[in-house]
Amino acid sequence: MGIKVSVEHRTTYRFDRAVGIGPHVVRLRPAPHTRTPIESYALTVSPAEHFVNWQQDPFGNYLARLVFPKKATELEITVGLVADLGVINPFDFFIEEYAERYPFDYTPALAADLEPYLAPVEDSPGAGPDPVLKDWLDAIPRRDDLSTVDFLVDLNTRVYSDVAYSVRMEPGVQSPAQTLTRAIGSCRDSAWLLVAALRHFGLAARFVSGYLVQLAADAEALDGPSGPTEDFTDLHAWAEVFIPGAGWVGLDPTSALFAGEGHIPLAATPHPAHAAPIAGHTDPCQVTFEFANVVKRVHEDPRVTKPYTPGQVARLHEVGRAVDTRLDAAGIALTMGGEPTFVS
Repeated sequence: MGIKVSVEHRTTYRFDRAVGIGPHVVRLRPAPHTRTPIESYALTVSPAEHFVNWQQDPFGNYLARLVFPKKATELEITVGLVADLGVINPFDFFIEEYAERYPFDYTPALAADLEPYLAPVEDSPGAGPDPVLKDWLDAIPRRDDLSTVDFLVDLNTRVYSDVAYSVRMEPGVQSPAQTLTRAIGSCRDSAWLLVAALRHFGLAARFVSGYLVQLAADAEALDGPSGPTEDFTDLHAWAEVFIPGAGWVGLDPTSALFAGEGHIPLAATPHPAHAAPIAGHTDPCQVTFEFANVVKRVHEDPRVTKPYTPGQVARLHEVGRAVDTRLDAAGIALTMGGEPTFVS
């Protein structure tokens, strides 16, 4: 049982004149490791006269390389997909015995495979961590009695508590030191800070760009926040950490939650620069930029908080009466045992 939604994500660039559009790389297709079932996907590009080659980057992410043979006054990229948002337990994973408690060491072979995701996050190679980042990391209590899951929960919560959220439209990602100094950042800034922290503590981590789908609850929560008041989707960023046995586990420091069915990864890379949703160039010109993200429910199973509608109940009664009529006509009689059981 679950809810299926359609997501439409449209990005539009309008130019002040017809210009040459260079090759573009689009990373807007759900990654192979997404846990949310994707039932259909479409990528539509305007101008219609273009060439597209689907590829996979060195990290296994899907990317579309677009080539435009003629000049144009507009570039529009539209993604449409249908996702099954059946509930996913973010803690439903197995951990190898040697990694159940933190700290632990990866096996030599696994550490070699994870090398790009273990490299320290530094402003420049060989510079070491920024003093602001180092002081923040050194202030995090060290405990040897925590399970690995508890350690991840604490670290994710620490970033959430120390960095306020803002919608930052400027391009690029703040350095971890900038995010800590300002104590505010976008989702991509908090995600990169969490990646830096995880790697500092010897855990392989990567940056993730993807869609976040949040649906309004059927009823208000009895305690705590009820979440969004209406269905919502947007581009989002979070982090993933590699745990032996569990594989890549998503952590969202913007909400202090582990990634669930509403997190749909598009690109997971060692560095944010390799996860940009759209990258390319045009001839010099004046440009306006627009984007839209729309989510719609296309199917909902009845559930305790949102049962059958009156129309659906009436239809069930109609089917029942039709079945009774056919049984009577066939001379089939049904009886029920003397002790029917009611289960709440």
